[in-house]
Formats: sequence, C-alpha cells, structure tokens
Amino acid sequence: MNLAVELCGLTLKNPFIGASGTFGYGVEYEGLLDLSLLGGFVSKGLYLEPRDGCPTPRIAETPSGLLNAIGLQGVGVRNFVRDVLPRLQGCGSHVFVNICGDTVEEYAEVSRILDEAPGVAGLEVNISCPNVKKGGMAFGGDPKMTHDVVAAVRKATRLPVIPKLSPNVAEITVFARVCEEAGADALSCINTLLGLAVDVETRRPRLAFGTGGLSGPAIRPIAVRMA
Repeated sequence: MNLAVELCGLTLKNPFIGASGTFGYGVEYEGLLDLSLLGGFVSKGLYLEPRDGCPTPRIAETPSGLLNAIGLQGVGVRNFVRDVLPRLQGCGSHVFVNICGDTVEEYAEVSRILDEAPGVAGLEVNISCPNVKKGGMAFGGDPKMTHDVVAAVRKATRLPVIPKLSPNVAEITVFARVCEEAGADALSCINTLLGLAVDVETRRPRLAFGTGGLSGPAIRPIAVRMA
C-alpha cells in the first residue's frame, strides 16, 4: 500500500509526522525507533539562544490528556545546527524545525540560520510565543502580529513555512487567512489549549507555572473542528 503524501512540495512516505515538543529533537529516539519509518517529525521549539524553561513540576496528567508548562526549553538554534542536525543526516525522514522568538527580528534570524543549514525540510512557526515588545502578548493572539512574524519568516527563508495556530482565539479562521496572505505554505492545527489543574490537598496549581497547555486525546475533536 502506498501511503505517500505531498506537503509543501515535499513527498512524505506516509502522513505520520512526530509533533513538536513530544518528539524532542529526534535523536532521543535513537535505538528506540527507526526514524525512516516516519513521514517526518518536528523538532522541539528553538529560540536564537538556549533557554532553561519553567521550574518544575512541569507536567500533570488530566483525564484523557496531559497538561504541560515546559516553557519552551531548548538548546538554541546554533547549537542545534552544530550538534544535532549532523546526527540526523541520513535518518530517512523529513526534519521540520519548530522556531520561536521574542521579537519579529528574532524569528527572522532563526529562519535565516536554518535556511543555510543542511537537512532541514521546513519551518514550523510557533506563534504562541510572547512578544516582549508588546507587553508579553502572544504573536498568535493578534492578527497583525501573526502577519508580521509569518511575513518576516517568509522573507528570511526559501524553506516551506508552516505557522502553528493557537486554538486560544475567538476565530481561528481569521488567523489562518492572515498566515496565507503573509506567505505561509501550509498550516499546523493546533497548538495546546490553555488549562489549569489544581491539587485539592494543597489548593495550589499542580504546575509550578500555574496554567499550562492541554494536549492528548481530549483535544482531538477540537483540533478536527478547527481544521
């Protein structure tokens, strides 16, 4: 049976793509999974510089899902290109990289670095990052900021650009259209839903950060509706 699909001009042997965050940088699965069996996978999010992320605890189980507040911990894009990408050469799977930024300029710079790196198939643009110049508002929560960051990434790279939409908005189609207008090649639906879990004994949030992103089987019907 031929399960090959076309995505952004790329031929994937099957439609299964390991999701960002859940699949690390891919190298963590060496010895556990043959990466060539996948159509592709998306790396953990990368900023320009390394990032420590949130304090622990970072993960809490919920009915039919998982709540997390990792805080976009990462090695930084230059370290990824130098230390991780060479280990993925010849893995037999398309390597997409999730990119992050505190500013539009940082998104563009991360994109430029990856555009010149061998073995990168495309960029998934995480627009859930807070814009430090706009008081911490997430890029994916404002249509103009969404357009600005996607347009900047599009200008900085020849690679396929795939914005990852936030479900924590009133009307996701508005953001989808904005991404299309800014030059996106495809869309990734969806990022996690904002949630809160409380420890009934301590009456405190179960995550050190407080709120977190809900993923897992519980959100699949929501993602299908939004897609």
